[in-house]
Amino acid sequence: MSFTLSGTVIVSGTKAHPHAFRRLKEALPGIDWQEGGALDRPAVILKTGDRPEGSFRITASAPVVTVEGGPFSGVIFGVEELIAKAENPSRLTVTETDQTPGLTYRTFWTWDHSTNWELSQIGQQEIGVFNPYGKPPSGFLRDYKRCVDFCSRNKIAAIVIYGFLRDPHGGVEAARELCRYATERGVRILPGIAIGSYGGVYWEGASRYNLATWLRQNPQHAATLEKGVGFQIADLAFPLNFPKSDYTLSACPSAPETMAWMEEGVAWLTETFDIGGINIEAGDYGVCGCARCVARRDNEREAARRREVHGDYWSHTDMADNFPRLYRTAKAIKPDLWIYSEIQWDNLLDPVAHEAQRRLPKGGIYQHTTNRSYWGRIQQGLTRGYVESLPTQPNVLRCQFACQWNGDERSERYALNARVFGEMARVCDRTGMNGLTIWGEPSPYHATVELSYLAFARFSWNPSLSFEDFVEQDAASRLGGLEAAQRFIAIAEELDAAQTLPTDRLETLRQAAAEHRAGGEIGRRWLSLEDQITRRLYMGA
Repeated sequence: MSFTLSGTVIVSGTKAHPHAFRRLKEALPGIDWQEGGALDRPAVILKTGDRPEGSFRITASAPVVTVEGGPFSGVIFGVEELIAKAENPSRLTVTETDQTPGLTYRTFWTWDHSTNWELSQIGQQEIGVFNPYGKPPSGFLRDYKRCVDFCSRNKIAAIVIYGFLRDPHGGVEAARELCRYATERGVRILPGIAIGSYGGVYWEGASRYNLATWLRQNPQHAATLEKGVGFQIADLAFPLNFPKSDYTLSACPSAPETMAWMEEGVAWLTETFDIGGINIEAGDYGVCGCARCVARRDNEREAARRREVHGDYWSHTDMADNFPRLYRTAKAIKPDLWIYSEIQWDNLLDPVAHEAQRRLPKGGIYQHTTNRSYWGRIQQGLTRGYVESLPTQPNVLRCQFACQWNGDERSERYALNARVFGEMARVCDRTGMNGLTIWGEPSPYHATVELSYLAFARFSWNPSLSFEDFVEQDAASRLGGLEAAQRFIAIAEELDAAQTLPTDRLETLRQAAAEHRAGGEIGRRWLSLEDQITRRLYMGA
């Protein structure tokens, strides 16, 4: 059944769902939205039901529309579905629908220093892991509130933030405000931490839970790294730099005092902030090689594998020994948290520590990262039977390419990555992986980035969607029609495929983009593509 709402409409459930009510008023100002409980006139009922998280059902029985959603985000996502179908700001035609996300865990991964969603401020960075924060103190909230808004409106469930707590961008109060803002909008904030590295729970600042602060008071618990700090990625065309600083300190994971301190920090993090989860890893820039750590691991195969393939960047045994303690600590305080455990790079099909991983708790979310070359192996070799046999359950895939961490000197940060995100969602769905994580740092001001994010959102929600339908349903309206969208994609993909192009070819592509130069958002998107081409022309390739 469907019917149209207009004029005065009563909304019930606004106290429990204030942001859903706010969005109706913002997006459809021509309708007179009123709070109330009367259902004998045009009305919208907002309510949480016994449904999977994020799912929603819209039912219509004239003159009443009911939006019933799963916990945390379902009502908000249902209201966004209503808004997307509106003909104009004064009329809302309601069509019944029942939707559940194809992939449960749909997540952006970010570092605070290189997340650039608010472009009207200085201090932008584009790569790195041990970076200072160079923006004004207000920049953290200005960037991440924009990111939260995009996720809320496009059914992206969560944002991982490394550098969540840092004195230079507001410390505890800024982090609290971001969590409040995101939770109200149905987006989970997942602080990123590492066991005895990456700053502990508090990335930078004068806090008991900052690693550098704690090690200055407890220097006997510092790690003895087997090699120098840092890592390199074969799929990245240039070497990475890791200057020594407080950011690169590590604590020994075999010291009982280290893990007691980490447990205390995780409890404080969970109690102090309205977080939606935590992303935990063992650290990926070095392994403690002290006598206690070597004896505790007692895993010659893992050690050999790390030396030969992974460069001693991490230890799965360290994860298995310590992740369960932090998992239990957080879950005991807030049972509905999403607790991700990073299983690290390019080893989903080449496990080296299944025995260790069997000690990991069911219910943790196990994140397997892939670089571009390894992705080809996953496409060909990953099966549902294999995923179901893994000792870690449930499992998600994390895309380490289609961002600044893979590619040539340009990297893939601003490339049009829509096709690969669609394919990754389909592979996850086909093989029984429960989610997909991608990098979400650059602003969707860049149209190639916007389309990539939209593809991630649409395909992770509905993995059976075809790329052609995505272009018709999402790209066409944003780029001036279906033919224009197809032309935009062809130009962007030609640019991405070649690090250099003859200047006459670049000029031809620039002129093709310039033909669509106009006012409004459509023109802005084409202008962002034209700017990419013009930069290359200016540089001569």
